[in-house]
Amino acid sequence: MGIPVNRQLPRLHTVPGRLLGKKEYGSDFFGIFHEMEGVIWKLERAQTFDEGSDPSWNAMRRGDWRRSLALLEEARDTITADLPARGRLRRLRVAQWPLTPYMQWEFHLLALRARLGEQGRVVESAEVSGLEARAPLPELVIFPGVRMYHVLYDSRGACTGARRIDDGEVVEAWTSVVASLYEGARDLEDYVERRVLPLPPPRPDLVMSLPSPSRHPARP
Repeated sequence: MGIPVNRQLPRLHTVPGRLLGKKEYGSDFFGIFHEMEGVIWKLERAQTFDEGSDPSWNAMRRGDWRRSLALLEEARDTITADLPARGRLRRLRVAQWPLTPYMQWEFHLLALRARLGEQGRVVESAEVSGLEARAPLPELVIFPGVRMYHVLYDSRGACTGARRIDDGEVVEAWTSVVASLYEGARDLEDYVERRVLPLPPPRPDLVMSLPSPSRHPARP
C-alpha cells in the first residue's frame, strides 16, 4: 500500500469544526465544489448508504436489477453535471467482501462516473485494517489547502450533514493520508470489470432487508 498500515492517523474527532445540517452542508459544499481547481479528494468507507429518491437505487431495492442499470445509463447527463466544473475529483472507495447490495450497485455507478471523467480507485478493507484498529476510516471530502468535510450519516446510511474543518494542518495531514492510499490503490474501472461485473444480481433477500429509503435527495 502507499502508506504503512501501522501509521497513526491524524486527529479528526477532537478537531474543532463547524457542524452543518444536511441542507447547510449541501449549500456550503456546492459553493466551492464547482469553483475549486486542482484535485478534490473523496474517501468513502461505509458499505451501505441511503440514496433517498435516486431512481436507479430504488429500482435495485425493488429487485429490478436490469432496470436499475438502465436508469444509470439514462442518468448520464445528470451524473456529468455532478462532476466538478474545474477540478478533478479523485475518489478512494473502500470495498469489503462479500459486497453488500449497495456496494454492488454503487460500483456500477462509480464505473460510469469514471467513464465520464471521475478518477476513482479501490482499496479493500483487509488492506487498511491496520489503520482501523480503533475505528473505521472516516467519510471525507477534502479541498486541499482550503477545508474538508467530515461527512456524517445516521444508522440507515442517510446523510445528516457534516463537520466543516478549516484547520490547515489537519486538512494537510488527511490529504496526505488519502493521497498515499490512493497511490497504492487499484484502478476502479479495471476492478469493476474483473471483480464486480461477473457477479449475479444482488440476492433478493438481502435487497429486501434494506431499510425503506428516506425521501431526501441523494447526498452531496
